[in-house]
Amino acid sequence: MRRIIPALCIIFIACTAIFRGLEIAYNYESVSQKAQDDLTLIATALTASIDITEQEKGSVGLASALQRALSEALPPRATSQSRQILLADPNGTIVASAPTRPDMEGLKITSFLGDTQPMTFFGKRAGVLTINEGTKDATRATVHHLSNKLGMVAIMQPEKAIFAPWRAELSANVTIFVATSMVLLVIIYAYFAQATRAQQADGIYSATRSRIDAALNRGRCGLFDWDLSRGRVFWSASLYEMLGMDPRNDIMGFAEIQSLTHPDDVDLYDLAKSLLDTGKSNVDRQWRMRHIDGSWVWLRVRAEVQTDAGTNEPHLIGICMDVTEQKKLAEQSRTADLRLRDAIENISEAFVLWDADNHLVMCNSNYRKLHQLPDHVVQSGTPYATVMSSASQPIISEPEEGDHIDSDMESSYKVEMEGGRWLQVSERRTKDGGFVSVGTDITELKRKEEKLLESERGHMATIADLRQSRQKLELQAQQLVELTEKYADEKTRAEDANQAKSEFLANISHELRTPLNAIIGFSDIMDQGMFGDLGSDKYKEYCKDIHSSGNYLLNVINDILDMSKIEAGRIELSVEEVQIKQTVQDAARIISATASDKKIKIVSENLPHMHLQADRRAVKQILLNLLANSVKFTPENGEVRVSARKAGAFAELKITDNGIGISKKDIDRLAKPFVQVENQFTKTHKGSGLGLAIARSLSELHGGYMEIESEVGKGTEVTIKLPLKAKSRDKSRLTGINSLNAA
Repeated sequence: MRRIIPALCIIFIACTAIFRGLEIAYNYESVSQKAQDDLTLIATALTASIDITEQEKGSVGLASALQRALSEALPPRATSQSRQILLADPNGTIVASAPTRPDMEGLKITSFLGDTQPMTFFGKRAGVLTINEGTKDATRATVHHLSNKLGMVAIMQPEKAIFAPWRAELSANVTIFVATSMVLLVIIYAYFAQATRAQQADGIYSATRSRIDAALNRGRCGLFDWDLSRGRVFWSASLYEMLGMDPRNDIMGFAEIQSLTHPDDVDLYDLAKSLLDTGKSNVDRQWRMRHIDGSWVWLRVRAEVQTDAGTNEPHLIGICMDVTEQKKLAEQSRTADLRLRDAIENISEAFVLWDADNHLVMCNSNYRKLHQLPDHVVQSGTPYATVMSSASQPIISEPEEGDHIDSDMESSYKVEMEGGRWLQVSERRTKDGGFVSVGTDITELKRKEEKLLESERGHMATIADLRQSRQKLELQAQQLVELTEKYADEKTRAEDANQAKSEFLANISHELRTPLNAIIGFSDIMDQGMFGDLGSDKYKEYCKDIHSSGNYLLNVINDILDMSKIEAGRIELSVEEVQIKQTVQDAARIISATASDKKIKIVSENLPHMHLQADRRAVKQILLNLLANSVKFTPENGEVRVSARKAGAFAELKITDNGIGISKKDIDRLAKPFVQVENQFTKTHKGSGLGLAIARSLSELHGGYMEIESEVGKGTEVTIKLPLKAKSRDKSRLTGINSLNAA
């Protein structure tokens, strides 16, 4: 409404302005049309009334007769509003005028109407025309011809005179409209200013109320106003929230409040009656009220009775504070105090607590028995001197070595009681200035201490023997150090020799592959007979043997070369995005020819569209080595399965076969270079023994690992886990490892 009312007022002013503008424009047209009609009517009336006989024309003359006829035929008020009537003879000379204008008589009528005006030619048919249009002397005029060619009558009226009443009305309307608009604008401004102040006041009130509510909610407090005469109660929003109820702005009834109050704590009716009867004005009580969930909330009510100045009615106005936590803490404190007293009473030590004024606070039964104190002495508040005077004094031994005595803060000493009993007494100052004393029976400890002293003497002799043994051990340790240094030197030489061996194998493998490639190539050419028949079939058979043996030897050399490069650290990984499904399918396709010879089925299952960051050729080489191994050691009509899945941050590849299997004791040796497990089946399948070792090394160098599970006679399952994302150092180039780029 604050926005709509000013807008409606402005729309009203705009509509009023538009309406008055249209009305003034309509009045302007009406005045113009009325002036034309008046000129036409007057001219028509004069034309019909003016008539001169020949006798009159001859007796007085045409000019005099026209003047007399004009004065007789002139209608009433014809010359009002500055209208000028001119009567001209047939020659166009003005002979009469009304009102009389001697300065105009005798002049040509065209000198006023203009030489080119159609009115003097067409007369009545020309209608009413404007002379000097667009200037300040603009004049409306019409000309009618008299009958019998007596001449013509012309009527002129200045536009100033025609529109003078309209302009006066326009000025009055504009003045009234502007004044009205100014008054409305002032009212709108005053309303808007008042509305703005009201809005600001509402904002201040809302902010203040929100702050008060926040403070009350934070402090777990609530305000109330109880009309004692009517029994109506107003609650603040925080008081509703303390009881889990939805806040509301209406007044609560006395019966509703009474139903929420615990009947054992307070009767609100009796409280109100007591306040009104006794005239007491202050209330400070605690009672329980029911929470919305059925539990009880303890409230502390502090209020004062005030009388309304207008109605002289009493109101109980105050604040309610949630003291449930304080009640719980007090209950817990009482429970803890009882537990503490029970614990102190049940401990085996003698316990006593004194306050800052050396008055007894509490002690347990062991303390009373120790000092044989009567019951009336051990009451709380008894002075220290009184308690000590009633106690049987123990024999306090001199402080022994190891005892600690500090009169200001703490002390610990031993006392010997009658009958040979010993106590360890510990005293500590409390923060309030008092002190607590605990006495522990150490009689058994004293006896054991004496036994320990006797044992110590025997141990001293043993220690002397141990010193001699230690000297011998030190001599042996020195000898072990020398042996360790010699072992380290030998180990370094062995590692250097192994490195030299690896480098030698890497170099010599290149030298061996060159003649082998020639042997394989030439044997293949001879087998195919590219340059003619060899003659005997035995030659062709020998060529096939040479070709197959060369390939076998080349594969062995390649494995040795790959393993030696890995051990020599002369390999680089080229990391890129590798598509698991495509790589597995490529490797399976390569091995499929060898598998089909043995009628072994290679099955690829559960191959998701998954990528990992790795060396493509290395991953492919791992799969080829594992698949070739499975095909090699799987009997005919067997099956090899390849699966892949995502396992956390790793890509998991599994190659499973139903081949001869491996015993558990041989699994750990399999992935080591040049190691083969000898059995009846592997004796007929020779090889370098490097396939699994290369696969494991390439997996580990990617940050992954290889696992082998197998059972003799049932098959083998090899699991390769490679990280989906290469480490930051792997994403550029990894020096020291290669995925067999030379292959």
